[in-house]
Amino acid sequence: MEDKHMKLSQSLEDYLEMVHMLRLTNGVARVKDIAAALSVKMPSVAKAILELKKLGLVTQEPYSGVELTEEGRMAAADVLNRHILLKGFLIRLGVSEAIADKDACSMEHILSAETLSTIEDFMKKSGEGAVAQKVKKLKIEKPK
Repeated sequence: MEDKHMKLSQSLEDYLEMVHMLRLTNGVARVKDIAAALSVKMPSVAKAILELKKLGLVTQEPYSGVELTEEGRMAAADVLNRHILLKGFLIRLGVSEAIADKDACSMEHILSAETLSTIEDFMKKSGEGAVAQKVKKLKIEKPK
């Protein structure tokens, strides 16, 4: 899976993350809900889902919700965990929650593993803060 995940574009990571988030909150990720959440048109979602299917990260039967494969769940959890970590880090620095969320969405795709690991270590060391506790609680466990 690591090879496939490394080749995902920012856009495909965003779609994968949104499928995961919608499934967690609504129990289902429908194309129209993905489109609404990402402010894109349904044909754009259909094209992205087709790409994710080719990579073996999602499945979808006609007229049904998008399902994550095991590999898709792991990749989506990784993207979502990066987002949660970065948002918490930015909030800890004093950035407003709305801006932290927006910036984390951009940063999650470009930071190196080393930088992310260093930020995670920093957040753990400064763990007495409320934000660090919130980040720890929100962290999504990857399927085993």
